[in-house]
Amino acid sequence: MIIPNLVSIITPSYNVEKYISQTIESVQNQSYRKWELIIVDDNSSDETVKIIQKYEKTDNRIKLIQLNTN
Repeated sequence: MIIPNLVSIITPSYNVEKYISQTIESVQNQSYRKWELIIVDDNSSDETVKIIQKYEKTDNRIKLIQLNTN
């Protein structure tokens, strides 16, 4: 389904557990509401993926793509 005026934000991540919540919340706090946040994780070895998954469960505009190798 195509959503008119949808803005896609693509964010790479790798071992950014200290910063990923702030990044996601910054996007969520924007006044423009028609967006999707696609986070591509490059096989993080810290808690980055778990944090993203927490947000993904509560906001269907957030999508995680996990790579198997770095």
